[in-house]
Amino acid sequence: MTTFSGREFEGATFVKASFKGATLRFSDVSGVTMRGVDVDGLDIDSHDLFFGSLLVNGVDVVPLVDAELNRQFPGRELQKAQTPGGLREGWVAVQSAWQATVAGTPPNLVDAHVEGEWTLAQTLRHLILATDAWLRGAILQVQQPFHEIGQIFTGAGEMGFDMSIFRTDPPAYEEILAVRAERQKMVTDFLATATEEQLAEERENPWGGGDWRPSVGDCIRVILEEEWAHLRYIRRDLALLG
Repeated sequence: MTTFSGREFEGATFVKASFKGATLRFSDVSGVTMRGVDVDGLDIDSHDLFFGSLLVNGVDVVPLVDAELNRQFPGRELQKAQTPGGLREGWVAVQSAWQATVAGTPPNLVDAHVEGEWTLAQTLRHLILATDAWLRGAILQVQQPFHEIGQIFTGAGEMGFDMSIFRTDPPAYEEILAVRAERQKMVTDFLATATEEQLAEERENPWGGGDWRPSVGDCIRVILEEEWAHLRYIRRDLALLG
């Protein structure tokens, strides 16, 4: 199948065109207007969905999606908590959900994946990286916070990120679980003594850019968002693989 990339379709109009079975990845579809279209089976997955609006027949469905995901994942709503107690409770909830998923995944599926998506093993490695970036890097200000088995996001090398930090050979699943447990404990230990004053302190964005200076609380909320989002992704994929 032909692959298109770039901006050649910006501002274009498509009339009586067929996109049936097409796949869009890492693409910008913001501001797209669709009228009189057949959307049966249309599958949209956007990590940034909750930072904007999505109108379907004139109704913004983002709040509806958010509420339904909170129903499916009890405790997810606490990713927005503003108090130390709320963040601690949210962390316990998401770790309990992850524990159930990891324990319930057959060994033959930890390295299996749906095309274009990360495996369970890779997902856990990415969560190690997220904790390293936002806790060890941003909050604790460790100069080089990343563990060598972390799974970096797509396109990081093109953005100038030093990829030599990371191992190129896939680590054993047992090693992934051990490092993951260490990172989980770091978050647990930090939240155990976190105060409202600490949560209000400003930090640098670990991925660069001076347009946003997150608070310590913001950094913890990003970790929680990453945990819940990737839990949803892997449960979605495991359901297809199983």
